[in-house]
Amino acid sequence: MKYRLFGIIFILFFLAWQTLDGLVEGNWGRLEGGLSNLAVFFEESMWPPNWSVLEARSYPVCEQEIEFFCSVGYLGMMETLKIAFVSTILGFIGAISLSSLAARNLMPLYISLPVRIFLSAVRSLPSLIWAILFVIVIGFGPLSGVLAMTFYTIGYLGKLQYEVFEGMANDPLEAGRAMGLSRPSIVFNIVIPENSNHLLSQIMFMFEYNVRHGTVIGIVGAGGIGYYINTYLKFLQYDKVFALLILIFIVVVLIDLLSLAVRSFVNEEGDVRKPTWLNMLLKARKKKSKSGDVA
Repeated sequence: MKYRLFGIIFILFFLAWQTLDGLVEGNWGRLEGGLSNLAVFFEESMWPPNWSVLEARSYPVCEQEIEFFCSVGYLGMMETLKIAFVSTILGFIGAISLSSLAARNLMPLYISLPVRIFLSAVRSLPSLIWAILFVIVIGFGPLSGVLAMTFYTIGYLGKLQYEVFEGMANDPLEAGRAMGLSRPSIVFNIVIPENSNHLLSQIMFMFEYNVRHGTVIGIVGAGGIGYYINTYLKFLQYDKVFALLILIFIVVVLIDLLSLAVRSFVNEEGDVRKPTWLNMLLKARKKKSKSGDVA
């Protein structure tokens, strides 16, 4: 079994390598030149990062006691977080409504199939394309970003949720039908409570995703910190861009840690505490001491 797995991995790697070699047409020298160009560009244009993005802007006049709250980095990052938060909540509400209609164990085929097709159509367009469309229709600003991320969240979460609903045990559903519950009552009283752990994990993951991609949609004018990144790119201020990228990285890591902490409270073991390494070592030492006493 182990050798078969290694064989499959080797075959897949070989196929991927051959495909990549065909895409670059065997011209691997460009990669070497690109790395050297990147090193020169990073040293001359991006390093050291310009932390003036965390200082108060000259206009409008800062009225806060702490100038950091008037900086480009803070204002842009907060707008990105707000866009991600609103779009995640609205998208989750829309997704859970549509996913309950798309699940084949909850709805008949003539209802679930069209909803699945709609979710696939919404999900097929990346959030960046949605942002471009809404910027054209509505104009620049965070509203375009909220709508773009909301639509993509509906398509993405909708698929995850109806797959979770279809994977749940059939006994609770049959019990609800035997009690004479309607389909909406089954969804709200049985399906959602049974899968609450998965739903919470999904919404935390989607918020983190929207924060990361919210920086991208800002480049096309949909608000957020990406707007400032695009402005600095136009004026070739790459050191400020690098400082904002570091800020984005720190915020995403903090959100990831928060998401991990929240999801650890809704694991399948319920209230069973996970043993720490310290407790395991102490138990091991106690066992050794007991065995020594017996000897």
